[in-house]
Amino acid sequence: MPKLASTTPAGVERLARFVRDEVIAPSGERVRLDWHGHRDRGLAVANCLAAIAAGADRVHGTALGAGERAGNAEMELLLANFHLMGIPHGDLTRLAEYCRLVSQALGLTIPTNQPVVGSDAFRTASGIHAAAILRAEERGDTELAELTYSSLPASVFGLAQQFALSPMSGHASVRHWLREHGHDPTDEPLVEALLAAAKQADRALSDGEAERVVRAAAVSR
Repeated sequence: MPKLASTTPAGVERLARFVRDEVIAPSGERVRLDWHGHRDRGLAVANCLAAIAAGADRVHGTALGAGERAGNAEMELLLANFHLMGIPHGDLTRLAEYCRLVSQALGLTIPTNQPVVGSDAFRTASGIHAAAILRAEERGDTELAELTYSSLPASVFGLAQQFALSPMSGHASVRHWLREHGHDPTDEPLVEALLAAAKQADRALSDGEAERVVRAAAVSR
């Protein structure tokens, strides 16, 4: 028989329902049901959501999943899912800041692709994505802009969508970058120079690299 420590969401749901219906209910007592799980199989968040679906009153999590062995359920991911599920969760605008403080205090590295709090969580390098997002922003439709290519709105977490300059970028991304960094987005030679540099790169350009391209383009005139 599989050990409980390595159970799946379906197993968690059955266990939680069993405890609720066969142990708590017959007792006639008001007993709160908690679920605490680890990330040994990478199922901690899914198992917490299964426990909630089965009637658990509270689930446990830690910032960045910090904990014994592979860690616990990631609190920031639980809260993100609570937001989408309509479960009350409080103000999340400083959640990313909190996770950064935890990473510094515990010596943990936040992967760039970590959902919600990773540096790339709300960053796109695709020109098609950027053009659609920026078009929605120009129309004043903030909600559409945030959810065009993401299931989570960055503003809920006090963050903003970012646009990287990469081989996949287009004119919209370049003009946006220039405008955000105090340059003239209507300067076509500058736009073309920066776009050419982005297309020739083998990765996304850093802001410093992009600034050097802008300075070089200005000097060459």
